[in-house]
Amino acid sequence: MTIDPTAFVPHRYRSACGRLELFARIYPGEGPTLLLMHGLTRNSADFEPLARHLAGRYRLIVPDQRGRGLSDHDADPGNYRPDIYSADMFALLDGLSVDKVTLIGTSMGGLMAMMMAAMQPDRISAIALNDIGPRLEPAGLARIQGYVGPGAAFADWAEAAARCAAINAEAFPGFTAEDWLAFARRTCREDGDGAVRFAYDPAIAGSIGGDEPGTIPPDLWPLWDALSATPVLVVRGALSDLLSPATVAEMARRHGGPFAHVEVPSRGHAPLLDEPAALDAIEHWLRGLPDGSI
Repeated sequence: MTIDPTAFVPHRYRSACGRLELFARIYPGEGPTLLLMHGLTRNSADFEPLARHLAGRYRLIVPDQRGRGLSDHDADPGNYRPDIYSADMFALLDGLSVDKVTLIGTSMGGLMAMMMAAMQPDRISAIALNDIGPRLEPAGLARIQGYVGPGAAFADWAEAAARCAAINAEAFPGFTAEDWLAFARRTCREDGDGAVRFAYDPAIAGSIGGDEPGTIPPDLWPLWDALSATPVLVVRGALSDLLSPATVAEMARRHGGPFAHVEVPSRGHAPLLDEPAALDAIEHWLRGLPDGSI
């Protein structure tokens, strides 16, 4: 059976609260089911590079969280929080009759993965965390706070690509103009009037405001410790300002179950997961999971 790794089935479903219509991409595959969850300002398109490698061999569920991509915006910005997104994910899995799933979470998606394992541990088989852990470095958090929020529309895709480069150049040294245009097309959308905007509700900025954002538990280590029996892969960008080597070392020390870690050269927060080091680690990790874990 030949499956086009770029093809997906659009899937619409109701949020856990029932008020919003949310969107997900379903990439068909003959193998186990993986749920891929994006970061704060991203959307399901963020996983296009990884989907090209995994689709066909795994069934990929790749949602737009509320307020992102093709999912509805929430009229109450107070609902832009990882625990509510996590409840939406269980609504998505329930609607698709998925009893157990392996999670791959980038940044905020990784926080969601840890929360989901605490909420319904029997349903989470294994977790891959992309450049995120139980401690968020203040410098990285401040950088993210500095660019999230309202902003003017871009005149065209070239201007959008330039803005993406201005925000993320330190995380992706060596990117070409073509790379940044592809990045912009995954991160932004074009309105009916031809203007290009970031594909998220600017109101999400309130969810990470302040020195200690109220939507993120002040102490995430209990969530990590609860994963002691869960197979985990941690991917860290070697240039990351959000996940430190010291935090990864402490995660390894405190984890009692299967634990793997890879550092991706020349990447900051967060790797795209199509880098050779990241891909090799993910492929090896997935193949090595115990029978029945995915």
